[in-house]
Amino acid sequence: MSAPRILILCGRSARHLYVANALCRAAEPLAIVQETGSDWNLRKTLRKLRPDNLARKVWRWVRDRRRYTGNPEAKFFFPEGGARLDRADLVREVPHINHPDVVRLARELQPDLVCVFGTSLIRGELLGMGRLGMINLHGGLSPEYRGADCTFWALYNGEPEKVGCTLHYIDAGIDTGRLIAHVSPAVHPGDSELVLFWRAVRDSAEIYAQAVDRLARGEALGVIQPGKGRLYQVKDRGLRHEQMLAATLPGLLANVELPLRVRWFCADREGLRAK
Repeated sequence: MSAPRILILCGRSARHLYVANALCRAAEPLAIVQETGSDWNLRKTLRKLRPDNLARKVWRWVRDRRRYTGNPEAKFFFPEGGARLDRADLVREVPHINHPDVVRLARELQPDLVCVFGTSLIRGELLGMGRLGMINLHGGLSPEYRGADCTFWALYNGEPEKVGCTLHYIDAGIDTGRLIAHVSPAVHPGDSELVLFWRAVRDSAEIYAQAVDRLARGEALGVIQPGKGRLYQVKDRGLRHEQMLAATLPGLLANVELPLRVRWFCADREGLRAK
């Protein structure tokens, strides 16, 4: 069987590049689409400048400046050198992921799968692209943890066993498409939120590559999610939540030792029950 032909839509952080590289090794990449975020208009600008939105963005900028000083994410995913794409020659930049150019590119390339990680929410005509569909890597265990900062919320809720990532088909909802796999990383005493999140993504890269191969071989992966769980939004996470987790995390993980856990969702085995 020839390698599946894939179109990759991803972000530009080190974790996104790492996953894209794993996918490129597992399949035939046709293009790698990244957003520049340059498509601004008056309505969007006014919304960003609202006092509540502006204050939240300033706080996250200050917090992330402190957490990402020295570029620890790049060192985690690329310990032997700087973050880089193995197939930088395939990069196409667009103002936003739902730009008409992306739809035109997908029509032109006719990929078997569209593989997504770290983009804005995909809407409209792009949702129907890919002969075998469009799949996404989400940084939480859907359906219980959907949306933003899911590693943080699993720890905040005292559930380190529910830290992980989900591979799922993309539909019109937010992290609500049919489940393909759950990837829960090893958890050790002394782990931090960021290390657990990065470890989950790193482990998921290999599972993502396996999923692409299995889907291309015709395996019936994917079951309907049993409910919608909770959708966590960026605005839900505030300073008091950060302070609470900082105080409780060492004790929460003091006696926790969990291995890597992977659960595949096969429609022929679990599909009826998942409904």
